[in-house]
Amino acid sequence: MDIQRLNAVLSLEPTAVRETRNEERAETSFGDVLAAAIRQVEQEQRNANEMALKLAAGEVEDIAQVMIASERASLTLNLAIQVRNKVIEAYQEIMRTTV
Repeated sequence: MDIQRLNAVLSLEPTAVRETRNEERAETSFGDVLAAAIRQVEQEQRNANEMALKLAAGEVEDIAQVMIASERASLTLNLAIQVRNKVIEAYQEIMRTTV
């Protein structure tokens, strides 16, 4: 179950406040969500590169932080690739359907 919907059901906010928040969510387009996700992937990649450079320069004492940044970047990139693959599969499936 979507946590935001569950929070809306359990919250004690006035109805007008909940309706305003629902309208704000409805205005977010798929393109906006996709752009934000891509920016997040780019930020994780930049962070991992920065940590690796600091490690090479001897500025980082905890190698675990570098490894964590590297894994986060790898995971976000792999997630983005999988989402792209699913979107392409869905598009191809739609194109195969007959009207």
